[in-house]
Amino acid sequence: MKNYSKLGVFKCKGRLYKEPKNFYRTDFQRDRDRIIHSTAFRRLKHKTQVFVNTEGDHYRTRITHSIEVAQIARSISNFLGLNDDLVETLSLAHDLGHPPFGHAGEEMLNECMINYGGFDHNVQTLRIVMLLENKYLNFKGLNLTIDTLDGLLKHNGPLINITKNIKEINGVNKLLNKINLKNYPSLEAQIAAISDNIAYNNHDIQDGISSGIFKMEELLEINFFKEIYLKNIKKNKNVNKNILLFQIIRDSINLMVRDLINNSQKNIKINKINQIKDIYKSNINLISFSNKFTNIENEIKYFLRHKMYNNKSVLLKNNKGKKILQFLFRKISKKPNKFLEKSKINSNKQRAISDYISGMTDRFAINMYKKIK
Repeated sequence: MKNYSKLGVFKCKGRLYKEPKNFYRTDFQRDRDRIIHSTAFRRLKHKTQVFVNTEGDHYRTRITHSIEVAQIARSISNFLGLNDDLVETLSLAHDLGHPPFGHAGEEMLNECMINYGGFDHNVQTLRIVMLLENKYLNFKGLNLTIDTLDGLLKHNGPLINITKNIKEINGVNKLLNKINLKNYPSLEAQIAAISDNIAYNNHDIQDGISSGIFKMEELLEINFFKEIYLKNIKKNKNVNKNILLFQIIRDSINLMVRDLINNSQKNIKINKINQIKDIYKSNINLISFSNKFTNIENEIKYFLRHKMYNNKSVLLKNNKGKKILQFLFRKISKKPNKFLEKSKINSNKQRAISDYISGMTDRFAINMYKKIK
C-alpha cells in the first residue's frame, strides 16, 4: 500500500476572516464541526433524496445520504493517506444547498428564478456556508477554510465561467482572489465528488427494491449485479432476500471502491503527480474509475433513470412537490414582508425568496402550502 500523504491537503491556506487557532482541533476538523452544527445540515434530515420525507422512516434522506458519502470517502482517503477531515467536511457539506423535494424541487426553483440568475444547489451550498449561516459576531457565514471553499466551489471540476449568482455571494471576490478556478480541485475534493456517485447509485437501488418500485430480477439485467448475485446465491442458497440485498449492495460498493483506488493510483503514476501543485495543474480527474467501471456506472445510472426516477409514482410525487414550490414562490413574491426580513427584501427580493424556500424541509413546505393555499 502506497501512502500519498505528500499529495494531501494538510496545510491550511487560511480563512477569509482571520481567527485564532484552536488548541484542540485542526482547521479542517473545525470546518467539519461547523458543518455538523449548522442549521442547514440539521434540515437535511427532512429533505428528499428520492422519496418525499413523509413517506417512510427507512428511506434515505439528504442527511443519511451525506453521512454515507462521508463514510465511503473517508475509507478511500484513509487508505491513500490523504486528509480524512477535509474529505469528510466536503462530503457532509455537498448537499447543504438542496431545496425540498430533491432534484424536482431544484428544477422548479430554477424555473422560478430563471430571470434572476437561476438556482443551482451547488452555488446555494456556497451561499449557505459564506452568507446564510449567520451565527458569529465577527463575520457572516461559517468562515470555512479556503481549501474547503475551493473544494465546494469546484464540486464538478474546474470552473470556466463565474455565474451571476456566484458573484452575488458575500465575500466571494475575496475568495476568488485566493484560488484559481481553472485548476483542478484537491484529491480530497475529487474523492468526495465520486463518493457521492458511489453512494447514491447503490443506495437508490436498495431503496428502489425495498419500496417495490422495481424487483431484484430487473436489477439482474445488469451483468455487474448478476455476477454478484450468483456468487452470493452459490454460497447461501436459502438466504433471506433482504439480507441478500444488503450483501449485494455491500459487495457492489466494495468493488467500486477497489477499482477507484487502483485506477486512481495508476492515474497518479502515469501523470507523474509528485506534488500538490501537479494535481491542480493536471488536465484530468485523477480520482476516477477504470473504463470498465465507468461503463458499469453509466449502465446503473441509465437503469435508475428509467426504472426509478421516471417511475410514474415517483414522478407524480415530484410533480406535487414542484406545484407546492411554484405556489409558494408566487405567493411569497406578492407579499414578501409577511414572510421575510425587510433587510433581505431590500437587498434582492427574488434571491431572498429563493433562499427562504430552498432552506425549507419537505414537511415545512407541505404544511405552509396547506396553510396558505
